[in-house]
Amino acid sequence: MHILVVTAAIIHREDKILIAQRKSSAEHGLKWEFPGGKLNYGEDPKDGLRREIIEELDMEIQVGDIFEVISHHYGERHILLLCYHCGYLGQRPSTRDCQDFRWVTPAEMAQYDFSEADVPVVKKLQGIK
Repeated sequence: MHILVVTAAIIHREDKILIAQRKSSAEHGLKWEFPGGKLNYGEDPKDGLRREIIEELDMEIQVGDIFEVISHHYGERHILLLCYHCGYLGQRPSTRDCQDFRWVTPAEMAQYDFSEADVPVVKKLQGIK
């Protein structure tokens, strides 16, 4: 079994964070997540995250420090999720490669059905251990 390295952006705009909904046809379809995606072989994680956000939401971000690292198993697949604090640069996101997106506070995240790997990140943002 190999580890799949995935990046995720915690994009801050004032007191809210951007979350994205996976397309219905995607694995874990219609689940909510912090936007990002798989790294290409040899790709720098911050560069890969910037690329994924352009591909998924058609917007530029400023990638900051690591916020959390999650190791999660989806059946036979093992992913290592690298979550980064990211700065919003004022460009409106679009649903280029996602179903929907929302700006929400950490408290409001409880109303959304997140992918399993993202749940610990939600809890950390909410201050729950």
